[in-house]
Amino acid sequence: MSATAPSIDVCRVHDAESAAGARLLVDRLWPRGVSKATLRLDEWIRDAAPSEELRRWFNHEPAKWHAFRKRYIVELDMNPQAVARCLEWCAKGPMTLLFAAHDIEHNNAIVLRDYLIGQGQKDRHCTTR
Repeated sequence: MSATAPSIDVCRVHDAESAAGARLLVDRLWPRGVSKATLRLDEWIRDAAPSEELRRWFNHEPAKWHAFRKRYIVELDMNPQAVARCLEWCAKGPMTLLFAAHDIEHNNAIVLRDYLIGQGQKDRHCTTR
């Protein structure tokens, strides 16, 4: 792994002021109560988010976390364009994946970060902070 590989962080949209690097929203729906002007995004990559069906099924229930991870990874495997778009940002430098969920341990951004790191390590693009 290259010592200079850009890193990926995750941050809630409501805590996004501290987010470093490129700022990517990775939720399918726009977060409630947040204006586009105040979020200061570099890009909103909706297609990198879980499908509506998977999002509704998971419903942020920690008991479903492991099954959610597996199902979401399958969706990411079937969505190479969205993954490639995220990896393009990662290749440019540090980035933060923004999400709206209240649970900071059980959300799609965590899964996506881990997935991108796995993909990025193959190409020496991404690491974690």
